[in-house]
Amino acid sequence: VQLVESGGGLVQPGGSLRLSCAASGFTFSRYNMNWYRQGPGKEREFVAGFINRYGTTKYADSVKGRFTISRDNSKNTVYLEMNSLKPEDTAVYYCTAAGFTGQGIQVTVSS
Repeated sequence: VQLVESGGGLVQPGGSLRLSCAASGFTFSRYNMNWYRQGPGKEREFVAGFINRYGTTKYADSVKGRFTISRDNSKNTVYLEMNSLKPEDTAVYYCTAAGFTGQGIQVTVSS
């Protein structure tokens, strides 16, 4: 199983980024897909999830209305569209599925 995140980087407050997580080694369409993050000096926290069984999404209160999770089963990829970014969104973002976690990707929001 592999989960490979991409799309991170440095962005100014108020800016946008789109993270991607390419999955392989399992039947992608059958599993929930989630994004977590861990900021400097903080515990890892849930950010957003796609609940496959119901086709619904779930978000942490801190990102509701700003972040959107989506998936493309034809590409075995899940996305996290992040808008109106704030300095407190700075973290390493991780994609998880089927009991596995990607290597993480850095997102830094700073002027």
